[in-house]
Amino acid sequence: PHAGPVDSKNEAAMSELVPEPRQKPVVPMKPMGINANLLGYIGIDTIIEQMRKKTMKTGFDFNIMVVGQSGLGKSTLVNTLFKSQVSRKSSGWNREEKIPKTVEIKAIGHVIEEGGVKMKLTVIDTPGFGDQINNENCWEPIEKYINEQYEKFLKEEVNIARKKRIPDTRVHCCLYFISPTGHSLRPLDLEFMKHLSKVVNIIPVIAKADTMTLEEKTEFKQRVRKELEVNGIEFYPQKEFDEDLEDKTENDKIRQESMPFAVVGSDKEYQVNGKRVLGRKTPWGIIEVENLSHCEFALLRDFVIRTHLQDLKEVTHNIHYETYRAKRLNDNGGLPPMTVETEENHESNL
Repeated sequence: PHAGPVDSKNEAAMSELVPEPRQKPVVPMKPMGINANLLGYIGIDTIIEQMRKKTMKTGFDFNIMVVGQSGLGKSTLVNTLFKSQVSRKSSGWNREEKIPKTVEIKAIGHVIEEGGVKMKLTVIDTPGFGDQINNENCWEPIEKYINEQYEKFLKEEVNIARKKRIPDTRVHCCLYFISPTGHSLRPLDLEFMKHLSKVVNIIPVIAKADTMTLEEKTEFKQRVRKELEVNGIEFYPQKEFDEDLEDKTENDKIRQESMPFAVVGSDKEYQVNGKRVLGRKTPWGIIEVENLSHCEFALLRDFVIRTHLQDLKEVTHNIHYETYRAKRLNDNGGLPPMTVETEENHESNL
């Protein structure tokens, strides 16, 4: 029932890029007239277990990018999300030292394992965004990086001898850090999100939320939401990609109440009532990162990892990558241009 074309506003915007608007996948009709009372056990219910075993063997890829001004705690927040030192990989660096400043786009890969599930996590750390005097087009290197990963995937896909499993370096999720000013968004923030929301899933996050009172926080969140709406900036989860009513209800709640998540990150542990908690120590007490009455970090973590991680990957593959792919193949009359290297490969393959 919900398999119609996307709404006309987006259709017009997309038609410049893609020869035809993106169609939602058609939902198969419910099979008719099959009697549910089977005469005995068949074993169809083992399919899920078979799929689970297969995917457990291959493991999962997840690539997360962090963008925002210097000093907003981007690297710290990613460490907090995955409860380990994932945003810096230097042997000499320990928990007690301050995290060094990021000076270039740097992808750091890890394998995280929990309960037998392996995840190949890549954290793409970007330099402080908009720190220069002249910030004209400073989102370009980031956009270029994202598109380069799509290009890499596309090249692997159009090879004659394809790998069984193409390594996935595409950015599945971009956390955009907003400075907790309590005022409006900077024009630079709006400009960046406008450009990048077309190529990647953007999740806006208000950093260092402990610098605002609860009233200021609520007010600032509403203001940011309003500004994003007025400027026509689509952040993840995008309205048009909700698959069904259940998704829509759940995502509407997130879009209208939770976003942008006001968070506090910390990778330091403290003792509170005999329990070890991640937190920030202030003269008036400890801000517990995972305590919902202190900040919304737990909501962000549940959203990115526990409920929407697979969906982030699917939207990246089915929407952002498809858009890029259609445009590239359309521009080149069907195939990416042959380089000497690929010609040689083709000959050797033949």
